[in-house]
Parts: sequence; C-alpha cells; structure tokens
Amino acid sequence: MAQINIPLQLEKLEKNSPELQVIEATLDCRKSVEGLLKEERYIDALERVVEALRTLRDYPDFDNVEFKALFVSLLFDLAEIHYALKDYKQSEKELEVLFKVLDNLISLDAERFGKYHILAMELSTRILRSRKKAMDLLVKHQMATGALYEKVNAGVLAATDKLVDSLRNVGKLLASAGDYKAATKFYAEAIKYSKKRSGRVTRKEVQMTIEMAEVMIRVRSMRPRARRLLNAILPHAIALETIALEEDTLALIEIIDADILHEPKWKGFIHKISTSAKKKLKSSAKKQKEEILEAADETVAERAAKSIRRVEVKLDKKLSSREKKRIERMEREKLQKIEEEAARIQDKED
Repeated sequence: MAQINIPLQLEKLEKNSPELQVIEATLDCRKSVEGLLKEERYIDALERVVEALRTLRDYPDFDNVEFKALFVSLLFDLAEIHYALKDYKQSEKELEVLFKVLDNLISLDAERFGKYHILAMELSTRILRSRKKAMDLLVKHQMATGALYEKVNAGVLAATDKLVDSLRNVGKLLASAGDYKAATKFYAEAIKYSKKRSGRVTRKEVQMTIEMAEVMIRVRSMRPRARRLLNAILPHAIALETIALEEDTLALIEIIDADILHEPKWKGFIHKISTSAKKKLKSSAKKQKEEILEAADETVAERAAKSIRRVEVKLDKKLSSREKKRIERMEREKLQKIEEEAARIQDKED
C-alpha cells in the first residue's frame, strides 16, 4: 500500500514558527507510517496516524491551506488502513470527511488539488466493490454454516473444523459490513467450537480471539471486555512462543488504553474540521448562487436596455419621417402662397 502525499508549500511559513513546528512533527510521525504499511502492520500504522492527528490538532489556524492539505493526506492514510483491515464502514466515514475538506481545497486551487479527488474516487470505488463482494459471500457462508451445524449436531466430527472456519468467515464479513456486535457473536461461536474440538488453546484460538478483539474495539462500550479478553489470551500467546501473536495482542491493548484516554479529542478534531468544511461548502454554494442570480439580473437588465434602445431608434425614425413630411408640406404651402401672390400681382398689372 502506497501513501498518497500532497506536496506542501512550507516556504510560505515562517522559519521556527509554531505552525512549521507542528507540521514538521506531524510529517515525522507520518513518515513512520510508511514503513509500517509496507510491513502490513496495519494496527501499528493506525496508532501512528492517530498520533499524527493529535499532533496536527495543535496547529493554530484550521483554515490554513497547508494544514488542510496535510489533514487530507492523513485521512487518506486512515481510509486506506481501515480498508486493509476490511473495516469498510469506517473507511467510508473517513472518505466522507476527506471529500468535504478536499472540495474546499479544490475551490481554492483546482490545478494543485484536483487530481487527489480522482484518487479519492478510486478508493471509494474499491470500497463499494469490496462491500458488495463481502455481502455476496456473507449470504453463501451463512447458508453453509446452517448446513454444517446440522452435521456437527449429528456427530460428524470432521464437520467441526469446517464449521469453525465458516463461523470465522461470517464474523469477518459482518465486521467488514459494519455489523460489529453480530460479528463478535460469530467469532465467539467459532472460538467455542474450536476449543471443544482441540481440547486446549492453540494458535488458532489465540488468533481468532485477537481478531474478535479488533472488532470489539470499534464499539466503545465493548472495549473493556476486549481488554479483558486480550489480557486473558496474552499468557497463551507467550506460551506458544509466537512473537507475532504476542505483538498483536500488546498492540491492541495499547490502542485500547490510548483510545480511552484520547479518542474524544482526535475524533472531535476530525468532526470539527468536517463541520467547518461543510459550512464553507454551503457558503461557497450560496455565494455562487448569488453570483449566478446577479449575473442573470444583469443580463435581464442589459436585454431590457437593448430593447428600450431599439424602441427609441424606431421612434426616432418615425419622428424623423413625420418631421420630414411636415417640413415638405410647409414648403409646398409656402410655394403655393408665393405662386398665388404672383398670380394676383400679374392680374392687377394686366
């Protein structure tokens, strides 16, 4: 997964200014995300992006263009990470905020920011396709799970492993669709049947418990229970001598602890920027509408003026024609009088 980087024009900021210090600290935090994404350590990457957002929250001017550009880059990271974690619902929420802020930036500088709208649309399309595919698979797995339950209840031992895998897949698909509580129920069923089949806690049960905890931490009210599960499974992960399972368990515990302390702040920060962007979009749309109406009024006025000018010209022409006829008539009358006077004089002389 490659990060989407929007080049920042930092030369506009004063050297050693608080603004520049916040942006540089945020960029340093984001740089570490790149390596984690390459290693597919998405939970750790998510934690670092949240840390970057907390750092960026200290920026003094939320209307600054460079601040918004960096904020959009972090939203791209969040949306991509949740997509990789198959949490399509959360990814869609982040894209919704991203589009609002990005539209503001495009209205200011379309040449600089326009191409990132295309990249956001591409991610949005990927999410929609994945969600549709997940829902189609969910229907198939639910049907298969029902048939496997019957076989297990009938005493077919070989069907238990297939049932566990089917329940686990349904849990994953429900989580990707955003139905987290239903997903945890299927995970719990899968873990129960898996333990019953093996008679002990194996790597598979530890891994499924970690996956279940990942889903549970998305629901705030379920996080205390998720932490208890992780604390209970940690000794088993250590005993199995599987470093990856141990690291994943500890990382989730750390995320839960961090979120309980700070989540309202960084999520509130995202909401604040989103609301501000929405207001600016409405204001921009209103201004654009007023400009269109004003232009329309000007056009109507121009047309009316032209129409009046045409009428005036026609009237002038009519008046000129009448005046000409009047003058000609007067000239004829004068000429007639002169001729009559000349005739009278001639008669007297005769």
